[in-house]
Amino acid sequence: MRIFLTGGNGMLGRAMQRIAKVQFPDLEILAPSRAELPLDNREAVNTFYASNNIDIVIHGAAKVGGIAANIAHPVDFLVQNLRINDNVIMGAHDANVGKLIFFGSSCMYPKDYRQPLVETDLMAAPLEPTNEGYALSKITAARLCEYIDASDGRDYKTIIPCNLFGTEDHFGSSASHLIAAVVTKIVEAKRNQDPTVTIWGTGNARREFLFVDDLVTFILNTLDQISDFPNYMNLGYGSDQSIDDYYKIVANIVNYQGTFNYDTDKPEGMMQKLMDSTIAAEKFGWSATTQMDEAVRQVVDAYDRQTGASTKMEN
Repeated sequence: MRIFLTGGNGMLGRAMQRIAKVQFPDLEILAPSRAELPLDNREAVNTFYASNNIDIVIHGAAKVGGIAANIAHPVDFLVQNLRINDNVIMGAHDANVGKLIFFGSSCMYPKDYRQPLVETDLMAAPLEPTNEGYALSKITAARLCEYIDASDGRDYKTIIPCNLFGTEDHFGSSASHLIAAVVTKIVEAKRNQDPTVTIWGTGNARREFLFVDDLVTFILNTLDQISDFPNYMNLGYGSDQSIDDYYKIVANIVNYQGTFNYDTDKPEGMMQKLMDSTIAAEKFGWSATTQMDEAVRQVVDAYDRQTGASTKMEN
């Protein structure tokens, strides 16, 4: 089976290649870099499809960033992602690729809506303004997949994971996910003997985080069931914690003894977006298998390896 994986250098893509190499050696994964295949170039994408007999597309590429980046550059987050998604999805359609998995985002759901969020809540109310551009690009691509799936007999499905984190995250960059950003801030504070770490907002906003290895393993194990997937399917950890709690988990792992202060002038996004993963659990056996503390500890270890820093972890 030949898979075209976009976003191969991102956290999810790198985890998928690592796990597939060990656990699914029969899969052939093509994951060209941005330099090798610029996904915003329609001609290049079409040429790639024409030159390779692709069985499944796993589309994880996106322009991503935190709250500050989304607020500062809404045009980029909307337009660049719209262009990439159109090229990849319609390119697959035009090349007669029968199966495609598109990775959506929990930001597709309405702002401060009922909890937990179910798949039918999409577009039921206004979006969170701080990342609306990114969310709109995800919703548009997901709808495109649904239309193709319904009209052309293809299996084009959207997986909506909760917030992800993992060992291949980009620590200390604008593209890092929250857990990696927290690890970077707290380890640097400990190294510099800073007595306090600042958290944006009140720290009370709640987030559901999933170790990316659990998501990837599930996807690779169920590739032969894509035809049975619904058009939209949540994959979450099953519970959430406050942003403050995640800072405390990391501080405990690295034995940071300082305190937190809260910059309430800074935005903190949606106050909660816990997702209901009942469909995935009941129909496809989904469950998150890595406990949060253990997963965060693995991310701290990865930070050590990537930066050469020593967190001197203590229980």
